[in-house]
Amino acid sequence: MDDSATLAAIYGAEPPLLTAEEVRSWVLHEDADLLVFNKPGWVVCHPSKRGPFSSLVGAAREVFAMDKIHLVARLDRETSGLVLLARNPRTARALQMALSDRRVAKSYVAILEGALQDRREVSVAIGPDADSPVAVKQKVAGRGEGQKAQTTFRPLEIRGGYTLVDVVPHTGRKHQIRLHAQSIGHAVAGDKLYGPDELLYLEFVEKGWTSRHEAVLPLRRQALHAARMTFELETGDLSFEAPLPDDLNVFWNGLCSAPQ
Repeated sequence: MDDSATLAAIYGAEPPLLTAEEVRSWVLHEDADLLVFNKPGWVVCHPSKRGPFSSLVGAAREVFAMDKIHLVARLDRETSGLVLLARNPRTARALQMALSDRRVAKSYVAILEGALQDRREVSVAIGPDADSPVAVKQKVAGRGEGQKAQTTFRPLEIRGGYTLVDVVPHTGRKHQIRLHAQSIGHAVAGDKLYGPDELLYLEFVEKGWTSRHEAVLPLRRQALHAARMTFELETGDLSFEAPLPDDLNVFWNGLCSAPQ
C-alpha cells in the first residue's frame, strides 16, 4: 500500500498541475469548431487561481493557443469522461441550446456497491440537504419540494459485490446520479459524499487522501464515467464516446465474477 504522504500528494485536496502532453493525450476529437476530451478523474474543469494548468479549460486554452474557449458541459472533478470545449460562440450556442432543449442523449457507466439485479427507474425530486455539514450535498426532497429528477440504472454485470451499470440521466440535476444511486441502496463505489460517511468528503477537502479513506473506500475517486453523448442538431446528429479509463478498468477487472 502507498504511504499516506504519497497518497496525499497525488490525491490531495488540490489536484496536481496538468502538462501539455497529458492534455493532448486526452483529445478524442478535434476540428475547427470543437475539442472533445476524455477527462480523467481528479481533473478540474473550471479555471482556478492556481494558474492555467490547474484546470482542463485553462490548460486547453494554453495548449491549443486560443484566446477564448467555451465549456459546453462540465463534469465534477472526480467524474471522468466526455468534456466538450467549443472554439467559437456559434458552436457553443448550438450545443448549449441542444442541452437546454433536451435534445441530447447522455449515458454514463458506473460501478455501484452491491448486486443490482434488475433495471431500476428512479424518479424522485432532489434538493439541498440543509442538515448536512457539507454545503454542496443534496438529498431526496420531500413531497412538493426540490427539482424533479429521473435516472435509469441498467445492470450490465455483477462482480465481487459490485455492479457495472449503464446509467441514463433523463434530467440534469446536481449530483443526480450519485444521490439516486444511494437512494436505491447502491451507492457509487468510492463516493466520499454519498457513500459510507459524508465526513470523508470534508476530511478529503481539508487533508486530501488519508489512511481512513484507504481503509473505508474501494477506490480513490467515485466510479462514475460520462461515456456517451449524442446531440440532435439542425445539421444532423453529433455523437461522441469515451472509453472507460484505466483506473476503473483495473478495479473492475480485479474483481471476481459472480457465479453463474
